[in-house]
Amino acid sequence: MNKPLAHFKARIGQDASDSISPLMRWLNPTLLKAEEGALEFSYVVREEMTNPMGILHGGTTAAIIDDAVGAAVFSLGKSNWYSTVNLAVDYFASAKVGDTIIAKTSIIKNGNMIINTYCEIWNADRSRMIAKGHSNLIKLEIRD
Repeated sequence: MNKPLAHFKARIGQDASDSISPLMRWLNPTLLKAEEGALEFSYVVREEMTNPMGILHGGTTAAIIDDAVGAAVFSLGKSNWYSTVNLAVDYFASAKVGDTIIAKTSIIKNGNMIINTYCEIWNADRSRMIAKGHSNLIKLEIRD
C-alpha cells in the first residue's frame, strides 16, 4: 500500500496548513488532484508572495515548483527521501495579488537514484501558462 498517496487522496479539496513541509504550509495550496507521481495544487497569490511590482515573485514561483514536485515524488511511496539537485524555470506571464494559479506536476523518469520531474503553472482558467519548470531529485542516504 502506498501510504503517502493515500494521504494525498484523503486531502483533496483541503489546504496544506498541516503539511509536514514548512514551505508548503506557508504557500498553503489546496490539493486538487492526486495520482501516483502527479499532483495538482491551487494557490492564491498573497502580497508576501510578490515582488515590488506587485506580481508573483520569480523566487516564489520557483519555490512553488520545487515544493510541488517534491510532493509528487513523495506520492510515489518510496522508502527513501529525495532532494533537488537542479531546478530550471521558464517564466511566461505574471500573476497578481488575489489571482489563483494552478500547479500541475508530473514525473518524467522515475529512476532508482535520480527522479526527473516537470511542473506547469497556469492561471485559474488554464488559458495562460505562468511558468514551467523541470528538476532532478536524488535519493538521499540518511546517516546518523
